[in-house]
Amino acid sequence: MSRESLPDVAALRADTPGCEQVVHFNNAGCGLLAAPVLATMVDHLNLEARIGGYEASAAREEEVRGFYTEIAALINCEPGNVAFAGSATHAFATALSAIPFRAGDVILTTRNDFISNQIAFLSLRKRFGVEIVHAPDAPEGGVDVAAMAALMRARRPRLVTATHIPTNSGLVQPVAEIGRHCRELDLLYMVDACQSVGQYPVDVAEIGCDLLTATCRKFLRGPRGSGFLYVSDRVLRAGYEPLFIDMHGARWVEPGRYRPVESAARFEEWEFPYATVLGCAAAARYALRVGVDAIADRSPALAARLRTGLDAVPGVRTLDRGPRLGAIVTFSAEGWEPRPFKAAMDARRVNSALSFREFAQFDFGDKDVDWCLRLSPHYYNTEEEVDLVVAAVADLAQARPGGTGGAGGSR
Repeated sequence: MSRESLPDVAALRADTPGCEQVVHFNNAGCGLLAAPVLATMVDHLNLEARIGGYEASAAREEEVRGFYTEIAALINCEPGNVAFAGSATHAFATALSAIPFRAGDVILTTRNDFISNQIAFLSLRKRFGVEIVHAPDAPEGGVDVAAMAALMRARRPRLVTATHIPTNSGLVQPVAEIGRHCRELDLLYMVDACQSVGQYPVDVAEIGCDLLTATCRKFLRGPRGSGFLYVSDRVLRAGYEPLFIDMHGARWVEPGRYRPVESAARFEEWEFPYATVLGCAAAARYALRVGVDAIADRSPALAARLRTGLDAVPGVRTLDRGPRLGAIVTFSAEGWEPRPFKAAMDARRVNSALSFREFAQFDFGDKDVDWCLRLSPHYYNTEEEVDLVVAAVADLAQARPGGTGGAGGSR
């Protein structure tokens, strides 16, 4: 995809009704729906109400197939390599269930991973006796790829896995570099791209992953309750299948035998939220029309402006570390408790999110913080909004409990 400038931001904001209500800096939680996505979903729900749910999905069969073609275009694969999922976590767990772990198997991961992934690994350790190995970080932040590659050679892990962009910081991990080592050593490799799809170009061929999971609700700006799983041809040919495969993913060919379908549909379930699936297709189509390369230029640039502004605020400490930083900005505020601080931001109509040490035991332990506020602008946000948010944080930092002000600190 060639580099191109972003379409008129004013037009993109006109396509985004929520821009009239709030300063939405919580795209790492949920992006604001674009009007075409909303219209697609409402239209299908109206059709279901008029003619029936089964009948509506049959009438929209071609459009439903569009989900697979649009996601495939977004991540550079074939439609048959894509499975719909109710969330990235659901996709991740379903993929894990397909791996026949045994006692002593090694899962090699990083110190900057999503909380639910880490809990899933601990659950596998409890049930099957697998070993979890965390590759060390480099001094500048982010995983030390050379050290991770050495662990691959020494430990021969059953699974290598990494989160492209962790939810608790702006770090962008070098997943393609990790993937090159996995290919050289013929190791199974899974990537969590939950925060990167819709924010950066994600090319599964370039990454070299066997499995990739993502949500649609975040930077892709799709509906909640949606995500997808990419499954490589290599994994499909090897016969990997989820632990609890159902009638959509397999054929019951005789009383004592079933046969998985050949595509990634074996990782899906029979029941679909069809309005949501169609909304995801519309969101992917919208992102491709805007231009993912252009988005990848603008969103991190807005975050860099935000980070620079916050760095100048006394009592505020930005926490993002790494050679490459994306559109997530995290910081701590001296003298404040987390929930009152967020409530004060809410009162200023600025959407944000809290992260706690429980969400990132290694990262927050290294940074010696118990909580942070997460701000995540996207391409439809403006420089003026960035400056407004910096001013709001500065006002609250000055008015912290025990400080000189009263309005912010009284909450």
